[in-house]
Amino acid sequence: MAYAPQLRIPATYMRGGTSKGVFFRLQDLPEAAQVPGAARDALLMRVIGSPDPYAKHTDGMGGATSSTSKCVIITKSTMPDHDVDYLYGQVSIDTAFVDWSGNCGNLSSAVGPFAIANGLIDPAKVPRDGLCTVRIWQANIGKTIVAHVPMADGQVQEIGDFELDGVTFPAAEIVLEFIDPADEGEGDGGGAMFPTGHLIDDLEVPGVGTLKATMINAGIPTVFVSAADIGYTGSELQDAINGDAKALAMFEAIRAHAAVRMGLIKDVSEAAKRQHTPKVAFVAPAADYAASSGKQVHAGDIDLRVRALSMGKLHHAMMGTASVAIATAAAVPGTLVNAAAGGGTRGVVSFGHPSGTMRVGADVQQVDGQWTVTKAVMSRSARVLMEGQVRVPAGSF
Repeated sequence: MAYAPQLRIPATYMRGGTSKGVFFRLQDLPEAAQVPGAARDALLMRVIGSPDPYAKHTDGMGGATSSTSKCVIITKSTMPDHDVDYLYGQVSIDTAFVDWSGNCGNLSSAVGPFAIANGLIDPAKVPRDGLCTVRIWQANIGKTIVAHVPMADGQVQEIGDFELDGVTFPAAEIVLEFIDPADEGEGDGGGAMFPTGHLIDDLEVPGVGTLKATMINAGIPTVFVSAADIGYTGSELQDAINGDAKALAMFEAIRAHAAVRMGLIKDVSEAAKRQHTPKVAFVAPAADYAASSGKQVHAGDIDLRVRALSMGKLHHAMMGTASVAIATAAAVPGTLVNAAAGGGTRGVVSFGHPSGTMRVGADVQQVDGQWTVTKAVMSRSARVLMEGQVRVPAGSF
């Protein structure tokens, strides 16, 4: 039997923040995959190496974690006053599924550098040295991200002395502004930042109990619970949770029932088809602990501790979009996150995560009794790991 040769598709493998993904220009994808649908999903799954019952991604570009099974599609923007459109696909590891329901805040930091390097930005807007401001339309959620990308001698500056906990080596700092990051159009709250209309709810989870929860749509839909209420300290690392099937089932139950309360799904049975959102996180007051690298995190350097799950596993650091949710919730007096941080008002929050610490700012205000967030700001970094052509077996999509 004769087999067709593999297809070669121009692609770039990039780290953005604490995540990695395969980046494509829309125009470089095979014609059938240039539009949403089954062909595009099948292509991206084959690129990553999913679904993989071995959970290793040995035959693909994925890294068999939620942080590394990601694909990004970039094109010149169709929106006024924006430079590029950014579409993000979270590829499931062991099931045939690509989740398009949310953004990746970490990979957002790589969008500007990719767009500049691949000729998607008007050359007149790209300085030889200094900062290049890239206005990004996040197409999954319909939001604006402004990236400030450092340039040196006409090229994107990738190397620098900015250190990001969860990333081994320093790099150049990229400042991201998430404009009006509250999720609109979903939930019973009519697009409200707090979709249930409350800062804290009683969330009934069969088999778990009734938990106090803060459910917020900012950055990414997220449900926060207190670590103590579910039997944790807030200093847990991945090994304490990811090998515990009972714990993972509990977190998935919390996530599914929160999704219903937030209006993201109608029934808990639909949660399996919306794996990327909402996120579930647990919070605790500041305390000393040892990060996964062995680095000591001191209580005096943080406002609170936060742990979050992504695609059913405890994240090794913190998702960028969940960081927006943390900063926003921390800025609103009366939420569980704000209480864990010591109460009061704050425009910036520093929190401890499994890999270290992170600092994020959020501008919130109350208008006619409703809380809104106008902007969240954080620093990340990005680097090209490999560029060229990714190969995909013909007939696989």
